[in-house]
Amino acid sequence: MRIGLACNVKPADPPGHLPEDAFEEFDSPDAVAQIRDAIASFGHDVPVLAAGPGIVDAVREERPDFVFNLAEGTGGRCREAHVPALLELLGIPYAGSDPLTLCVTLDKPVAKRLVASERFPTPAFRTCRDVSDAEAVDLPFPVIVKPAFEGSSKGVRLASRATTDGALREMVRFVTERYGQEAIVEAFVPGPEVTVGIVGNGSGARVLGMMEIVPKTMSNDTFVYSLEVKRDWENQVSYRVPPALPAAVLAELSRCALGIYRLLGCRDFSRIDFRVDRDGVPQFIECNPLPGLCPGYGDLPIMAGAVGIPHRALIGEILGHALARHGMVPA
Repeated sequence: MRIGLACNVKPADPPGHLPEDAFEEFDSPDAVAQIRDAIASFGHDVPVLAAGPGIVDAVREERPDFVFNLAEGTGGRCREAHVPALLELLGIPYAGSDPLTLCVTLDKPVAKRLVASERFPTPAFRTCRDVSDAEAVDLPFPVIVKPAFEGSSKGVRLASRATTDGALREMVRFVTERYGQEAIVEAFVPGPEVTVGIVGNGSGARVLGMMEIVPKTMSNDTFVYSLEVKRDWENQVSYRVPPALPAAVLAELSRCALGIYRLLGCRDFSRIDFRVDRDGVPQFIECNPLPGLCPGYGDLPIMAGAVGIPHRALIGEILGHALARHGMVPA
């Protein structure tokens, strides 16, 4: 089968006027090569389809039978929907979630409202269009300030955890002016951070693994999984699979993750992030239906490896679920 790999590749020389983390979600050339090789190892021809305006011509030229979509897109809160929307327009089946789910999950306030509507716990939040809106934020400190529609800790710094009005205003100004979008101000949950990996569809969706992000240099009461931490993760955190939490909390994490995965319409694979509060209640933070798949670095491959699933097998399982969903292989 001819399976195109749609992705955004990090530029070798990024423009200096953009935020330092502008391309944080994009894949490195080495990651793309490893994912491509994993798909090809199952006997497929795998052309790489670089996301962006040129992908329209690339798809017409390469004529893939199927697309393994990892494209983050560029520009605006609907950017992750661009490639799957194009594929649907052209009638080309693809792996991963559809445009609506990708839009909903990238917009953190929208995702949180949907999750809360089904009574899954999520921290209280407010949104700020500019620094003047910070005056109306009525949440108790500490709070965390983030861009409303970014991923991969873009716009999240150690200073994003604000404990004073002045710090809150400064971080709202930083987000709204530097990233050109609303800031979401969320009640800070001072407990363990846990990410849950899920694969599959419908009643067959399953928790692949759970991973606790354990800070090495600070306590969970102040820990922020920020850009600084992620770029120095070997010195800043350790990854614990499974998390060192009571069985009842792990069961509730599984229940919430699967429920949210289905509620938001995720398909084939996703990763869902939580903080566990002082009462042991998992608080939904965000859902990532395009989690990184780079071996040895992406959270989902790390979880898979810890439970005995090699990278090639993980890629094969995701691809198998997607092909089965389209009726292209037996379920």
